[in-house]
Amino acid sequence: MARPGNKIIQAKMVLLGDMGTGKTSLVLRFVKGQFLDHQEPTIGAAFFTQILSLTEATVKFDIWDTAGQERYHSLAPMYYRGAAAAVVVYDISKMDTFTRAKKWVEELQRQGNSNLVMALVANKCDLEPKREVETEEGEQFAQENGMFYIETSAKTAENINELFYEIAKRLAKAFPSKPTGMNLNNEVRDRRKLSCCLG
Repeated sequence: MARPGNKIIQAKMVLLGDMGTGKTSLVLRFVKGQFLDHQEPTIGAAFFTQILSLTEATVKFDIWDTAGQERYHSLAPMYYRGAAAAVVVYDISKMDTFTRAKKWVEELQRQGNSNLVMALVANKCDLEPKREVETEEGEQFAQENGMFYIETSAKTAENINELFYEIAKRLAKAFPSKPTGMNLNNEVRDRRKLSCCLG
């Protein structure tokens, strides 16, 4: 729960990446602590919420998990428009998913939201023996594009919480504290109304 006097940030987050990279598994592991070996492909997008309490803020995530299939690509802007954070996911054992992840990053950059917190997630690090994308490649691409890089495994839960805490920390920095005495809840609601209608 929110700490008294703590600022509350309502943050829209979107997950992007190729089909089968484990986007839904990442979210389910974070939100519900679950992992399913056979996760059905997402159709359109799925919506989840989760609250993280940091020392500096309470972050309420509205998480949009988008479908990776090409036929749903045209819907993606509807989900990432107005997002405060974007998580671009690829599978370390499939080079083509990394190539696709780069395209998603380019697309996000074209949207021109300079405050967007972006993470490049190299998922399925439990498949190390089958690795096709070297850590250095991912790190370098992330660095060149102002993102932070993390390797995760939804299967073993490795770095899942770290990923979302890091995003929450960066969002807390990006949203400056407001003077006390204001009703933060209303302000967050108003900002959400505003962001849904801009762009």
